[in-house]
Amino acid sequence: MRSLTSLHGAATAAYALALVVAPGLLVRPSGLPDTAATRTLVRALGARDAVLGAAVAVAPRGRPRELAAAARVLCDVTDAAVFPLAVPGPARAAAVAASAATWGALALAAAVLDRRAGR
Repeated sequence: MRSLTSLHGAATAAYALALVVAPGLLVRPSGLPDTAATRTLVRALGARDAVLGAAVAVAPRGRPRELAAAARVLCDVTDAAVFPLAVPGPARAAAVAASAATWGALALAAAVLDRRAGR
C-alpha cells in the first residue's frame, strides 16, 4: 500500500499545478481582486506547493518523508495564519483559513498514521 503521506503529497501537487495554470481557481472564491499581480502571487504559491507536494510524494519512507511532510504542514499553517489577512470579508477569510488548515491537518494526520503503520 502506498503511504497516505505520498498520496496527500500527490494530491497537493496536482491541486497546486492547477493553480499555476488557472489561478482563478483560488482568486475568485477568495474574493481577491483579479489582477495580474494577484494571479502572479497565486501562481507563485502554486509553484511552491507543487514542489513541496512532489517532494512529499516521492520522498523515501522515514525521516526524509517526515521532514518533507513537516515542511508541507508548516507552509499550510503559515498560509492559514497570513493569507486570510489579505482576503476581503470575515466569512471569506474564515473559509481561506479553514481550507489551508484542513490541508495542513490532513498532511499531519497522514504522516502520523504512516509512522504508526510503519509506512
